[in-house]
Amino acid sequence: MKVWIPHETGRDLLGELPTDVVVECLADPARLPSDPAGVRFWVPPFLSAGDVTGLLDRLPALEVVQLLSAGADAWVDRVPAGATLCDARGVHDSATAEWVVTAILAHLRGFPAMARAQARRDWAYDEVAPTDELAGKRVLILGAGSIGRAVQARLTPFEVDFTLVARTARPGVGVHGVDELPRLLPDADVVVLLVPLTDRTRGLVDEAFLAAMPDGALLVNAARGPVARTEALVAEARTGRLHAALDVTDPEPLPADHPLWELPNVLLTPHVAGSVRGLLPRAYRLVGAQLRRFVAGEPLENVVTDGY
Repeated sequence: MKVWIPHETGRDLLGELPTDVVVECLADPARLPSDPAGVRFWVPPFLSAGDVTGLLDRLPALEVVQLLSAGADAWVDRVPAGATLCDARGVHDSATAEWVVTAILAHLRGFPAMARAQARRDWAYDEVAPTDELAGKRVLILGAGSIGRAVQARLTPFEVDFTLVARTARPGVGVHGVDELPRLLPDADVVVLLVPLTDRTRGLVDEAFLAAMPDGALLVNAARGPVARTEALVAEARTGRLHAALDVTDPEPLPADHPLWELPNVLLTPHVAGSVRGLLPRAYRLVGAQLRRFVAGEPLENVVTDGY
């Protein structure tokens, strides 16, 4: 059975595989390692550029697409009938949760302003102090999956109050439905976006959503850029009423002349939340486990259904 993976180092991270599994490295979709007709299990590159999904048309024997990303929006409805799409749910929990906590703390404690002052060699105490603090804040996490729970676990020691929101309510575990957002948002000091990009979530953060957030609130987007309407976000941020910490944008990469760059109340990072040194070992442990399940005829984990 032929398998394509995107990293040469991944071979040693997969663990023991059945002897009939042939693993080849496809790091560059423009340079195929062998005849694509025999590939049954494909692991595309992580955050790959270009139309990598176009390669699907050249893989007639494909049975499994195992992503290294938690989001599957670029692949939904592109994987051919008969093939199973799986995401990397769980792989990015710790890294993305760390980014969210870092972004919240950096904003509330004024680190971006202090970094700008450092670049000017300006001891700007009177400009930045006193800063805000995380203790006592009301944090709404929109997306109560594994990453949302990881964020909650890491923020719990900071003495915050949580509201968790998912696609549908889960009354027994304290999770609200997305239809309750109009009444929940006015009580949120920090709103963290962790939902997948689907037809239902595209543009979810619109003018009405932002208007419902209280003055001075912070929007944190670690999901996908199109979950928020950029024009609405820019308009609110320009007034200074709301603040934002964004790891993802729409468009992405963000053009150099985009107004988001100029807003002092917006913290921008270049889609790095999941890009950490521990990514590949965690990712290939999942890939190896999935391969062994597939060869043994066992059900695969993290199967994408309805965009999730």
